[in-house]
Amino acid sequence: MKTDAWGIQAEYEDAAGNMRMVSKQALTRIRAAMGDSPSPALSWHNEQVKVLRQNELFTLPADAVFMFEDGSTAEAENQLPRPLPIGYHRLMPASNPESFVRVIVTPGRCHLPENLHIWGWSAQLYATRSHESWGMGDLTDLATLTRWAVSLGAQLLLINPLHAVPPLVPQETSPYSPSSRRYLNPLYLRIEDLPGAQKLGHELSRLATMGRALNEDRHIDRDRVYHFKQEALQLLWNSFAGDEGFVRFQSAGGRSLRQYALHCCLVERYGADWRRWPAAYRHPDSAEAKRVMPAEADRITFHMWQQWLLDQQLTGAAQTIPLMHDLPIGFSPDGADAWAWQDLLAADMTVGAPPDLFNATGQDWGLPPFIPHKLRAAGYQPFIETIRSIVRRAGGLRIDHVMGLFRLWWVPQGSPPKDGAFVRYAAEELLAILAVESARAQAIIVGEDLGTVENGVREILAEQNVLSYRLLWFEDQPPSQYPRKALAAVTTHDLPTLAGIWTGADLESQRMCGAKPDEQAQKQFRAKLMETSDVEATSDVEEVMTKTFSALAESPCAVVMADLEAACAVNERPNMPTSGGAYPNWSLALPCSLEELIAAERPTKLAEILNRRRMDKSVT
Repeated sequence: MKTDAWGIQAEYEDAAGNMRMVSKQALTRIRAAMGDSPSPALSWHNEQVKVLRQNELFTLPADAVFMFEDGSTAEAENQLPRPLPIGYHRLMPASNPESFVRVIVTPGRCHLPENLHIWGWSAQLYATRSHESWGMGDLTDLATLTRWAVSLGAQLLLINPLHAVPPLVPQETSPYSPSSRRYLNPLYLRIEDLPGAQKLGHELSRLATMGRALNEDRHIDRDRVYHFKQEALQLLWNSFAGDEGFVRFQSAGGRSLRQYALHCCLVERYGADWRRWPAAYRHPDSAEAKRVMPAEADRITFHMWQQWLLDQQLTGAAQTIPLMHDLPIGFSPDGADAWAWQDLLAADMTVGAPPDLFNATGQDWGLPPFIPHKLRAAGYQPFIETIRSIVRRAGGLRIDHVMGLFRLWWVPQGSPPKDGAFVRYAAEELLAILAVESARAQAIIVGEDLGTVENGVREILAEQNVLSYRLLWFEDQPPSQYPRKALAAVTTHDLPTLAGIWTGADLESQRMCGAKPDEQAQKQFRAKLMETSDVEATSDVEEVMTKTFSALAESPCAVVMADLEAACAVNERPNMPTSGGAYPNWSLALPCSLEELIAAERPTKLAEILNRRRMDKSVT
């Protein structure tokens, strides 16, 4: 579909197949937010980014120097050497070595093992707490969960985003509105397992007792968890004598890690929103911000140390089974990533979705978008850093709203979501980066492609080995007809659980919190269960669950996911998007402890059903 010089679509096809025109006011505001339109490249060395396959022939119109990612160089007279190693290189005209093109050499597709046919569990880690947890699930609970999953035959574990939030209260509850997608949330640390923790003696026992007492309430109190764990971490930091591993971690993290830690320090001084800080500190490259670095050296190092501890515990938890992490579509406008990359963002815009069959007014997620041509001019470094930081210790990555690699729905601040427009991105270049990082980490990639998906996108993603995300609630075909390159599941975190639909509890929850439920959709979901499972309206939840997952297990999809909410027959969904604060979004623990989950019969029965996939040799 046609775009203007900024990549904005003046019209689009809605979820019902109707063409919609974007208002002139929206177009004007979006163009103003982007600044000047990008200038077209006049020759090859004016290009900012070039994507090549490893064996692709690229003829040069003039002599050049090719600088490999490792810093070595090769002179190129007529064409580039072949094959090129995958990665990010530089091509510099011999006549002007100060100018360069970032060359992304891609394998062409993301990593995907041949004939992949596995199953796994999906878990909200914060909700999966053990008797030893301090009010919410942590990384030691994750390690226990991975061992249990493997014992039942699972080969993958999908978890909610574990990303960093600002170091203050109230703590951000949504995993999908992080301060940074590159760093982790210290709430997930298991304090007792940290080096030196046992030397704290009574102080640790006191904090652990108060922390574990939080497990008595199913509602997760992140603020109290934060206070207890930060007190313990400060005690540990006071006695920390240094470690060579931490020195190497700081060196590898470089400027990005130090900048993130500086942001944490400034948050502690001036509050969560950097846009309201004293003007001198609102940009990370300001002279005043740089002067804070030596003055706050101890506190900055403290925040980097927490990231090192998180890296160690998460790496340990990932040894038993491949973890699939979840990438939110963006980050908070007042967070560390927005502060670091503010020059590349459209400050007066947020991303969301146009009206569709399930959201008549559209959606606004409150997250700032990258300006396409400015992100490209930066060589996509923010995108590279983000993807690499997640997949380097993962077996997979689920990309929330994967259509954002192609286009994003921009909403001018102060306008309703329906008064936005689609802005296009260079999908070929973003997908090339995704393929590089996927291949290097040997991580499979899943794209959450729900909602308004333009024609051809799913086909392109399949060619790139990005698995589609197929939910039972929305599929017209039975599971046996789902595509092979897909991850199949019953539901997701924003949608009703199986038990919630079958018992009617989800509908009642929506009514109680004033969420204006779509009763017709609820009826359709229940009918979908009856159709898929071949059960009667009077069947109990156990029978419906057993038969539903039996049908799902028969799909040819590369991956099938069973959620822990189904394993516990939970009525409540993790998140109710339209509840307006009246529902405990992202703050309900599972109704059973991790120990009780491991001892329960239902998860074992579901695993026995899903293990049939491992014995199925017919799928190729």
